[in-house]
Amino acid sequence: MSTPLATLSKTAQAPPPAEPPLRVVPTRRAGQWTAAGLVLVLLALGLVSVVRNKAFQWDVVAEYFTSASVLRGLGLTLWLTALVMALGFVLGTLLAVLRLSDNPVLRAVSWGYVWFFRSTPILVQLLFWFNIGALYPQILGVNTVNLLGPVSVAVIGLTLHEAAYAAEVVRGGILSVDRGQIEAAESLGLGRRRRLSRIVLPQAMRAIVPPAGNMLIGTLKGTSIVSVIAVQDLLYSTQLVYHRTYEVIPLLLVATLWYVAVTSVLSLGQYYVERYYARGTAGAR
Repeated sequence: MSTPLATLSKTAQAPPPAEPPLRVVPTRRAGQWTAAGLVLVLLALGLVSVVRNKAFQWDVVAEYFTSASVLRGLGLTLWLTALVMALGFVLGTLLAVLRLSDNPVLRAVSWGYVWFFRSTPILVQLLFWFNIGALYPQILGVNTVNLLGPVSVAVIGLTLHEAAYAAEVVRGGILSVDRGQIEAAESLGLGRRRRLSRIVLPQAMRAIVPPAGNMLIGTLKGTSIVSVIAVQDLLYSTQLVYHRTYEVIPLLLVATLWYVAVTSVLSLGQYYVERYYARGTAGAR
């Protein structure tokens, strides 16, 4: 029979009872969920209104969405976008290099180009090029009255305009490269051209790609302005149809849906290109 002293000793040696784990209660955000629910309801109502509104004439949209004339206009829009971006960045890269040159004359010329073409509206530039024959009937003995067609005017005008913005994008990317990289390349005896192509530009692409992607999407949508000089792009092709059928709203929806589709594809491509050049950085995702 145990004594009270032994019982007390056993009680003292026993571990204290474990405390129940703390219950974690998430923060209640009733206001946020209410606002989110309200936004979803409004979006659903708006979507139903668009789908059920007969004025949109979705059957006409479906009829012309893949019509031959619209697809030809889409093809010209894509071709014009690709050509203008390629030529614009070639010229823009040259202007950026001139802007960073040690020669004050070259720097001034590059700065003046960028200043002028960023200061004038693209529509005004296109109209000037379209009427170049009235300004200069002959250049170096060449008759310019019928020299440039609408498509040529669009390519020249858009390229010169985009080059001004591309020059600033490339210049910003080059300036983002650490100065130590350039000094290391100079210590290895690399010439200026090789330093630019092998060291500077590959590293500058990380800063160039995001704004260049935005420029590409902006150029795609901006090509619609060439419809004012009768270039049969996507928008002009739909305008030709609704001038004949008077179905304005559905044809504008056809152009809108194609722009949205192509822009979405370009945005997806931009995401993967950005991720490729952001490898090894905190921005990679």
